[in-house]
Amino acid sequence: MIILYAGLVLGGLGLIFGLVLSFADKKFHVDVDERVEKVRACLGGANCGACGFAGCDAFAQAVVDGKAKPNGCAPAGASGAEKIASIMGVDAGNSEKMVARVLCQGIRGIAKERYVYDGYKSCMTAAGIAGGPKDCRFACIGLGDCMDHCAFNAISMKDGIAHIDENLCTGCGQCAQVCPRSVIKLLPASQKVRVQCRNSDTARLAREVCAKACIGCGRCRKECQYGAITIENGYARIDPDKCQGCGACAAVCPCHCISAPDTVAEAS
Repeated sequence: MIILYAGLVLGGLGLIFGLVLSFADKKFHVDVDERVEKVRACLGGANCGACGFAGCDAFAQAVVDGKAKPNGCAPAGASGAEKIASIMGVDAGNSEKMVARVLCQGIRGIAKERYVYDGYKSCMTAAGIAGGPKDCRFACIGLGDCMDHCAFNAISMKDGIAHIDENLCTGCGQCAQVCPRSVIKLLPASQKVRVQCRNSDTARLAREVCAKACIGCGRCRKECQYGAITIENGYARIDPDKCQGCGACAAVCPCHCISAPDTVAEAS
């Protein structure tokens, strides 16, 4: 009898709790816009936060709520933006693909080393020890913080600096955010000609620490027929809106710190 009573009591409690939960589900039910799931399915799925929201779910909700634009997810790319815009019935907007690029050529043998680092494998940690293992304070430290944070396996470490596969890069910007030296920048994918150095020290100091440092000599600026190059803070800068991609600047750079399309490099 005791077992029977216990079973009846448990069964009664289960029935009561079931009714309470059923009532609570109906009472506090929140209708979810089906577009949220559809938008979510179009995203990159990396939960990288590059959109400015706390992950893909939050971004999808923001799009449906009108708080984010369809092209706000870099990993989704232009095709993803078009799909999201179609779901929302709006214009996707024009947005050029951005990719992450390492503005440094300080590989082993090119950038001088201050000491041999043999500690915890972290750029952030190494940067705090006597200014980092490389003499150039603008150089890529090369211990892979960016690689560890890349959700798309687009980054590898070779010869002491980071290398980014632009075919895999989605432009999420996570690598740029974690780089303690701000060596990585998001640039338009169409911008093929760029200065691979950010050393703002004097020409003498820059060349003492790296064989390919920009010395701000101005030869590239004089050679450019489109007024796309300026010398600021000791190094050259290229305006992507004015640059025509001719590569003439790279051909005259005495330090070989300007990259150019393969066709230009071969011609030079």
